[in-house]
Amino acid sequence: MGDDSEWMKLPIDQKCEHKLWKARLNGYEEALKLFQKIDDEKSPEWSKYLGLIKKFVTDSNAVAQLKGLEAALAYVENAHVAGKTTGEVASGVVNKVFNQPKARAKELGLDICLMYIEIEKGEAVQEELLKGLDNKNPKIIVACIETLRRALSEFGSKIISLKPIIKVLPKLFESREKAVRDEAKLLAVEIYRWIRDALRPPLQNINSVQLKELEEEWVKVSSAAPKQTRFLRSQQELKAKFEQQQAVGGDADGGGDDEEEAVPQVDAYELLEAVEILSKLPKDFYEKIEAKKWQERKEALEAVELLVKNPKLESGDYADLVKVLKKVVGKDTNVMLVALAAKCLAGLAAGLRKKFGQYAGHVVPTILEKFKEKKPQVVQALQEAIDAIFLTTTLQNISEDVLAVMDNKNPTIKQQTSLFIARSFRHCTPSTLPKSLLKPFCAALLKHINDSAPEVRDAGFEALGTALKVAGEKAVNPFLADVDKLKLDRIKECAEKVELVYGKKTGGTAEKKEGKPIAGKTPALSGTGGDKETKDAATKPGPLKKAPAVKSGGPPKKGKPAAAAGVGGAGAKGKKGPETKEIFESELSIEVCEEKAAAVLPASCIQQLDSGNWKERLACMEEFQKAVELMERSEMPCQALVRMLAKKPGWKETNFQVMQMKLHIVALIAQKGNFSKTSAQVVLDGLVDKVGDVKCGSNAKEAMTAIAEACQLPWTAEQVVAMAFSQKNPKNQSETLNWLSNAIKEFGFSGLNVKAFISNVKTALAATNPAVRTSAITLLGVMYLYVGPPLRMFFEDEKPALLSQIDAEFEKMQGQTAPAPTRGISRHSGGGGDDGEEEEQEDVANDVVDLLPRTDIGDKITAELVSKIGDKNWKIRKEGLDEVTSIINDAKFIQPNIGELPIALKSRLNDSNKILVQQTLSILQQLATAMGPNIKQHVKNLGIPVITVLGDSKNNVRAAALATVNAWAEQTGMKEWLEGEDLSEELKKENPFLRQELLGWLAEKLPTLRSVPSDLLLCVPHLYSCLEDRNGDVRKKAQDALPFFMMHLGFEKMAKATSKLKPTSKDQVLAMLEKAKANMPAKPAPPAKSSSRVVGGAAPAKFQPASALAEDSGSNTMESKPDPKKAKSGGASSKVKGVQGKKVLSKPNLKEDDDKSGPIFIIVPNGKEQRMKDEKGLKVLKWNFTTPRDEYIEQLKTQMSTCVAKWLQDEMFHADFQHHNKALAVMIEHLESEKEGVISCLDLILKWLTLRFFDTNTSVLMKALEYLKLLFNLLSQEEYHLTENEASSFIPYLILKVGEPKDVIRKDVRAILNRMCLIYPASKMFTFIMEGTKSKNSKQRAECLEELGCLVESYGMNVCQPTPGKALKEMATHIGDRDNTVRNAALNTIVTVYNVHGDQVFKLIGNLSEKDMSMLEERIKRSAKRPSAAPVRQVEEKPQRTQNISANASMLRKGPAEDMSSKLNQNRNMGSHSETAHTVPREFQLDLDEIENDNSTVRCEMPALVQHKLDDIFEPVLIPEPKIRAVSPHFDDMHSNTASTINFVISQVASGDINTSIQALAQLFQIESLAREASTGVLKDLMHGLITLMLDSRVEDLEEGEQVIRSVNLLVVKVLEKSDQTNILSALLVLLQDSLLATASSPKFSELVMKCLWRMVRLLPETINSINLDRILLDIHIFMKVFPKEKLKQCKSEFPIRTLKTLLHTLCKLKGPKILDHLTMIDNKNESELEAHLCRVMKHSMDQTGSKADKDTEKGASRIEEKASKAKVNDILAEIFKKIGSKENTKEGLAELYEYKKKYSDADIEPFLKNSSQFFQSYVERGLRLIETEREGKGRIAASTGISPQMEGTCVPASTHTVSSSIGNTNGEEVGPSVYLERLKILRQRCGLDNAKQEDRPPLTSLLSKPAVPTVASSTDMLHSKLSQLRESREQYQHLDLDSNQTHSSGIGTTLASPSSAAANIDDLKKRLERIKSSRK
Repeated sequence: MGDDSEWMKLPIDQKCEHKLWKARLNGYEEALKLFQKIDDEKSPEWSKYLGLIKKFVTDSNAVAQLKGLEAALAYVENAHVAGKTTGEVASGVVNKVFNQPKARAKELGLDICLMYIEIEKGEAVQEELLKGLDNKNPKIIVACIETLRRALSEFGSKIISLKPIIKVLPKLFESREKAVRDEAKLLAVEIYRWIRDALRPPLQNINSVQLKELEEEWVKVSSAAPKQTRFLRSQQELKAKFEQQQAVGGDADGGGDDEEEAVPQVDAYELLEAVEILSKLPKDFYEKIEAKKWQERKEALEAVELLVKNPKLESGDYADLVKVLKKVVGKDTNVMLVALAAKCLAGLAAGLRKKFGQYAGHVVPTILEKFKEKKPQVVQALQEAIDAIFLTTTLQNISEDVLAVMDNKNPTIKQQTSLFIARSFRHCTPSTLPKSLLKPFCAALLKHINDSAPEVRDAGFEALGTALKVAGEKAVNPFLADVDKLKLDRIKECAEKVELVYGKKTGGTAEKKEGKPIAGKTPALSGTGGDKETKDAATKPGPLKKAPAVKSGGPPKKGKPAAAAGVGGAGAKGKKGPETKEIFESELSIEVCEEKAAAVLPASCIQQLDSGNWKERLACMEEFQKAVELMERSEMPCQALVRMLAKKPGWKETNFQVMQMKLHIVALIAQKGNFSKTSAQVVLDGLVDKVGDVKCGSNAKEAMTAIAEACQLPWTAEQVVAMAFSQKNPKNQSETLNWLSNAIKEFGFSGLNVKAFISNVKTALAATNPAVRTSAITLLGVMYLYVGPPLRMFFEDEKPALLSQIDAEFEKMQGQTAPAPTRGISRHSGGGGDDGEEEEQEDVANDVVDLLPRTDIGDKITAELVSKIGDKNWKIRKEGLDEVTSIINDAKFIQPNIGELPIALKSRLNDSNKILVQQTLSILQQLATAMGPNIKQHVKNLGIPVITVLGDSKNNVRAAALATVNAWAEQTGMKEWLEGEDLSEELKKENPFLRQELLGWLAEKLPTLRSVPSDLLLCVPHLYSCLEDRNGDVRKKAQDALPFFMMHLGFEKMAKATSKLKPTSKDQVLAMLEKAKANMPAKPAPPAKSSSRVVGGAAPAKFQPASALAEDSGSNTMESKPDPKKAKSGGASSKVKGVQGKKVLSKPNLKEDDDKSGPIFIIVPNGKEQRMKDEKGLKVLKWNFTTPRDEYIEQLKTQMSTCVAKWLQDEMFHADFQHHNKALAVMIEHLESEKEGVISCLDLILKWLTLRFFDTNTSVLMKALEYLKLLFNLLSQEEYHLTENEASSFIPYLILKVGEPKDVIRKDVRAILNRMCLIYPASKMFTFIMEGTKSKNSKQRAECLEELGCLVESYGMNVCQPTPGKALKEMATHIGDRDNTVRNAALNTIVTVYNVHGDQVFKLIGNLSEKDMSMLEERIKRSAKRPSAAPVRQVEEKPQRTQNISANASMLRKGPAEDMSSKLNQNRNMGSHSETAHTVPREFQLDLDEIENDNSTVRCEMPALVQHKLDDIFEPVLIPEPKIRAVSPHFDDMHSNTASTINFVISQVASGDINTSIQALAQLFQIESLAREASTGVLKDLMHGLITLMLDSRVEDLEEGEQVIRSVNLLVVKVLEKSDQTNILSALLVLLQDSLLATASSPKFSELVMKCLWRMVRLLPETINSINLDRILLDIHIFMKVFPKEKLKQCKSEFPIRTLKTLLHTLCKLKGPKILDHLTMIDNKNESELEAHLCRVMKHSMDQTGSKADKDTEKGASRIEEKASKAKVNDILAEIFKKIGSKENTKEGLAELYEYKKKYSDADIEPFLKNSSQFFQSYVERGLRLIETEREGKGRIAASTGISPQMEGTCVPASTHTVSSSIGNTNGEEVGPSVYLERLKILRQRCGLDNAKQEDRPPLTSLLSKPAVPTVASSTDMLHSKLSQLRESREQYQHLDLDSNQTHSSGIGTTLASPSSAAANIDDLKKRLERIKSSRK
């Protein structure tokens, strides 16, 4: 026992492997206990046993094995990982358990197998069991069969796939072992339970005795549908439902739905083995079939007949066989052979099913034509053949052929065709029988029911009846509008008799039916149909259970209550119930009408109708109207009433009031009565006649609209337009068309006869009257909204000028969606009748294509042409193809009949000459456009061979093939391509090119489909083999396609399909599937009810939230989910997406609601730096590729995962472009709010955008470019500079897009490149763009060259890298380019360089060929003739751009124009779709791009003034103020304002007219928010420009020079007040510094700059808080560094130093000691004396504060008096101002004011001036000054200065506020200081210094100011006049009174201790003045 104890100590898993069986037995027992104990199915404990379970079941010791099996069962049941062991364990069970003698072992083995099936591993188990059937040991075989039977009986045929089992059944019946045969019989009975008769064909060849036994057993099988009793883990919901039913008492009906689903209807065909027959055809078949003797032909056909009896045929190329059979049917004279050939065709069609579809089109016309045979057996054979063929194709595909035959003269052919149509309709469902198909068929059948032959009529009735039954009345009734009652009843009667194939008895359920039909379904599967019906009946009104009880068999009549219509007819749209009867209202005679009218109208009314007095007629109309208003609908005789109105004078009524009433009454009658078409015809002519009338037109239109509502727009419109064009009046024609445009918008487009309109529109377009043409084009625009681009096809041949107008109109409509109809629906529709409408909308576009006149080119495809195409000599083949091209080109639009062409072209697709292959492909592409949707029928025989060409080794051939396939798919839709095995056969071919192209194509197309044919499943095995292909690209494409396959097939089916793979592959593929499941996109939303036009924009709001999404999420939920969830997810997604008007896409489980509230970019410290390091250190891939490979995308994903919100990243990397658009929208939204985040992730954002450049979707591209524009605006605002890494991984890809074919995109990219120069040096940009000129794309080369030209023009030659010489040589090589645009661009660019650089260019270019050189010289000459615009532009751009590159931080600010545009862009993009920018006239567009960030344009325009003829400055800018005000309402607030207004104003700034320009600038600076945007640099340039202009002597010579200067003056003040105070102060300091440095600069210039600075100093108290002091002090520091005190003192004038001191003093006073904290931006404070100076000033002011209390003002006493008399004063002043305001007394008033001011020099007139206009203030000020000069007798001097008094008010913001320090006026003679001041003013005028500025209010007060309160500017004025001692002596007195908002007056830090006497002061003053005078002279 010693070793016993050894193994006892081992852990369980080791015991289980022990060599002693006892140890193992013990291990298994313990393992079993352990397995039952572990609760967590994902516990790590399970994984330990993964490798051991197989040993559990295959233990060699029987006893141990039993325990092992029990443990294994527990393991499989509980372990999460058990699935991985399926294959090996099942194989172990089959081979080592099923052969055990013990029943218990077998039973456990069987349970383990079933348990594996339960954990979703059915395929693997089934595979092992089927392998077991080949085992030699009969015990194993029996056990395997039994296991399969048990599995089937418990899990059902949905989970256990029957096909492989049925395949081996016959073999089992042949077994020698009775046990095996018996078990097989039981299995066969079990299978029969599930699939019934589908099992018969596969077993028809077994032993007849066995078959008989089986038949007997089968009879006993209960007829109840079998139910699944055991469920998979994923089916737990089903299980719960099932158990619940059992508990209730097994009532199966409650779960009818699910049970139905549980039993998939198996098609016997699927279970059969396909037989290959082509090789078995007799060797001489093709000779025999052509033989002369009919017996030989018969032999050949019999051989075929025998072969096609096989129920399932292998697919292959049957084209030749079909061709000969068709020939026999069509041409053979022996009718017996015709019947035989027809049988062969029927057999082929039945055996090949969908694969026969490609030949159907060839055969159908022949068979239909052959129906002329009378013999019953021939007719029957032909019927069988054509019915079999119909099942292989669709009605759509053969519709053309069938319709063509319907006009045949032979009645038998007509009859048989109608019958065939009737039979075909029975196989249709409403979805496969759309209106577009019904329309032509109904039209043709209507002819048949009026045929002379009774059999044709009967067949026609039957076909129409069937159509009515299938599609429902709602769909068919519109086409039966003109059928009389008898025939209509007959059709309905037929409809009731019809039995439909798909088990439906009523049309009512047609709409409700789900589940697509399977082609091979046996007729009337009552199980499914019946069940559905009873369910539906519960929801419907009326007794629908017994189907025939419903009257018409169609949906309930529309006259019933709305509910019925809502369910039955899915909301009848359009035609109202009563209407159907009323259409037939017969015309009444005038007598009858009079009677009827007399019954309802007052007698007087009828008598006065034709009275000669208009007043009586008017009274009569009023009565008429009242009567109509009171009538009930039922009793209103509409026709009688309108005939009364039409009675003489009728529509010739001459009085417009009567006429207006008349028209209004017509509208009333149409609205209130049951108005028929007969009544309408009475009045329409009159209405059309009046529609152009100025007074009655609107009433006529109103009446027409009412009639349209009553009689349907399509009918009304047709009548109205026809009437309008049958008469000559152009006004009526244009107004009718206008009415129609409007009506279409109101009523929607459904049912309109496009063709009729188009012919009328063409007439209108040719009209001589322009109004008619304009209306026609507007109408076309409206139609374009509904019809789309196909509309243009009708007008291809119009004149180019007209065509361009039409195109412009269409362009306007682009991107807009058709409005939801507001009329014509509400009144008649039952319930949400939107369903029909959507179909209508879709149909419209198709209709248009159908209406195109198509040519039949069949006869041009001659045998000779076909043989040419197949010739041995390639040149002749080419000739043949050329001929085909020209045939198609000439025909433009062709019919689908193209004879033998498909076969000929098909053989050319594998031509050895690749050029011919390409030519064939382009022909096929042409063919697709020419044939339109009818190309469908050629998909199988021509489309699929094109796919084969995708495998070509040549890239260009593949590209051509792909383009062709896309062109076809555009016309046909995808269904045709995916049906059948053709695609899967192609994918099967192991050609890497073919595989990657085909998978890429599928990945592009599948996501756009709502549903796909089940045949897609056939591609899956090949998709899996592609996932493991040797070629990396194939693997990548296969991975990309996986999610889209899964989106349609579901994860289960895809996973199921892996069962056939090798175990290793299987695990890999499953892992990929899991991954794909996460990325699986949602199916596109169905364009159902609510989302009726969601595609283009938001759905009509009313329906959206509830229904759209409930339906949506429903259609996409993969497994059935409980309802509440659905509703929830629906609502949520509605909110998210409805808002943006995007396509409503919903995910099955809307993860989107995770959390979208946080930031979208997460800032990771140093994240960007780390990424750059990684890239430099080659740890990650460098972002450099020609097309993005998978690994780049993965890498970007990983890098983004840390710094981008998860939900956004999902959107960004989604397979569906809609999601990219959404991501971009979110990014645009968050741009402003997350600036830092954006900058921190900038490199990743730019990389992601480069990926978007490789997308083919234009909408994504446009959105990306829009985002980039905003992004670069933001970056330049933030003064960000792109890193090298960011630039190199983005710019090259952006440059690729310059070569886009679309103009809009190129323009955007150019704009972005322009903006990038602000954040990345232009010289570096230059190299990237230069690289772009090497592209193969000529557009790109041309655009890059142009861009290089712009760079040189803007930045000079320095941008040329590496050297100008090299760069120019490179550019010059393009002069010889083969593309004309590139040559031109190269020439233009070099001419641009020449304009900038002159003749030196020729040296730099080097040697050019003679031809190139002559071209260049010619171009330079030409450009010289035109006045060159280049230099001007250079001047205007350079300052701004160079400044942006300069390193000075204070200058790196952006111009207002650009900033505004970025802000507005955001507003614009949020709100509207269409760019408003298009409205800017062409000539301004360039400016906007170029001058985007430059507001200084005015400056550079000004010097040019002299060259202009100045006569054109007519209008004097007398009062700029009001003008500005006039525009300002537009600018009220930033949000209402549009970009175009701003752009317009900016463009006006650049205007050549000086007034416009100034006014525009004033407007910009009017609005604070705009003015604030101006950066320092821009303001500096602007001020420089304005001041230069004011000093320009030439301006004064103009006749309105004064006005100009005055306006500029105003503008300067505005700029100073409204701009950002920091920026303007900074700008002025820099400007002053520059002007003092520049030797050339005039002293006047710097003086004006200083005056501006003084003005700013005066504003400081109000603005100090908004100023960035640090920046200002930095600027002062730089100033003081450049101009130390000593240097400043050397200046001619001492103004600069004083200005500086005043500024600093003011700042110190306002800020106190805190000012020293604001020196942070200064690196080295010792470089200037700023700090020392500030400390001095601070110290000085600290000293002063102590003594403030005991000081007083000079005129303290007068204060008290002033207060007392204030009230009286106010009255006097008010009186005076009243006088000034009146015209007559203005002078008197001024004089009084002057006297008053003199008397009360301290009176305050400020309040009276404050509310008046600027003009009034300056007027008063000027008046007072004039009076003063006159009285003082100084007029003379003023005149001598040469400046008229008016000029005084016109100069710069200089302030002249004098302090009238009043001096004791003892005797009258003593002269006051004001006299001296006045003289000083005159002196200053002489020296060119100006005193006053009209915009300032204080100047007025300066003349009359209160001495007690000196105004702010007082100090500055004293500076002017150098009255320093006086000021210093007064400082102590003033300190006390200078309240907070006044500047301290001292400019110098020292004060005098004792105030000197006033008299001394005055003497001093006089002396100084004398000194000044002499020095000036």
